[in-house]
Amino acid sequence: MIGFAMEVMQGATDENSRGLVRVVVDDREIRSQVIESLKLQPHVQLEVRRLSVGDYEVGTEWVFERKTIHDFAASLADGRLFRQVARLARCPNGAALILEGPDQVRAETGISPEAWQGTLISIGLVFRLPVIHSADPEETARLLIYAANQVGRRRDVVFVPAGRRARTLERQRIRMLAALPRIGPHRARILLNHFGSIAAVVQAAREELMEVRGIGEQIAREIREFVAGDGVSSPDPTATSQMQNGGQE
Repeated sequence: MIGFAMEVMQGATDENSRGLVRVVVDDREIRSQVIESLKLQPHVQLEVRRLSVGDYEVGTEWVFERKTIHDFAASLADGRLFRQVARLARCPNGAALILEGPDQVRAETGISPEAWQGTLISIGLVFRLPVIHSADPEETARLLIYAANQVGRRRDVVFVPAGRRARTLERQRIRMLAALPRIGPHRARILLNHFGSIAAVVQAAREELMEVRGIGEQIAREIREFVAGDGVSSPDPTATSQMQNGGQE
């Protein structure tokens, strides 16, 4: 995700000369400082209307949901976040989440580092949504413009062989599930075989998780708490280490 943000930002500052960047803004964002920053940018055409999903629509390519760190934490705490992310992931075109605010603000939210990290992993791997970090509204406005230019310029460049992608995705799924509390690679593979996808595991009720061999009531409860961001216990250190080392097995 960091690489995506860096790539979006690099080499895009001279792209505005190619023509107008059209940005549709949801009318509920009308008081946002992002709009004021966009108004100051040359070659930006703004349209304000109600969007069915997301806060910003850039050209015809991407929809962006913007959340400040405090908004993100509040949505996680009251259970709205994953419903919003699921709707965003169903967009027919590209979609991404912009997480706005300095890193040090996260400590003020009361969300544990494990729950925060687990949520970002779920958004990135389960829902396959890029998460782009922005320091403030001004940077968010610049990122929207950079993204529009970069996506337009490189729309047809990226190609990943199907076989290699399948193997990579399987390893990513196992690593992601192994990071759940008391799961590890063995139980992760059992969960994936039982439910068929990470999304199904994440959305499974406690009773459904308990039906899986090797997953008792306690582990099922901890998985649900981890996903919801409530009372999270630390993930398995071995699995976490594997993720930090690039999933080498």
